Amino acid sequence: MKILICEDEEIMLTALEFRLKKQGYEVIRAEDGQVAIDKIQTEDPDLIIADIMMPHVSGLELITFVRQDQQKETPIIVISALELDEVVLEASRLGANDFISKPFKPIELILRIKRIFQEMELSV
Repeated sequence: MKILICEDEEIMLTALEFRLKKQGYEVIRAEDGQVAIDKIQTEDPDLIIADIMMPHVSGLELITFVRQDQQKETPIIVISALELDEVVLEASRLGANDFISKPFKPIELILRIKRIFQEMELSV
């Protein structure tokens, strides 16, 4: 399974990449939202992890791109230090599948990813 991580904090991006590769996932890195859009079009990831606050294209704009422009059902987990209810509700309304607030334990994210992939297998 291919996972795209869209995160502008290098330390967080590297840590998530390490943890996910250790779990056997193929990881695609994107340091900002524009790079993420390019990777979505060329790599076709199975799941997207997107920070809300990113340079060039925000996480919310990324969700809109995937759901409306690309018409894709690719699962999206949004991560953010923002705990603003409006932002979480907007991400959900736009089509995010899950939300996790920073700081979080990597195992929590891994469990959410596994749950989403299990649900995908059950719906096939």
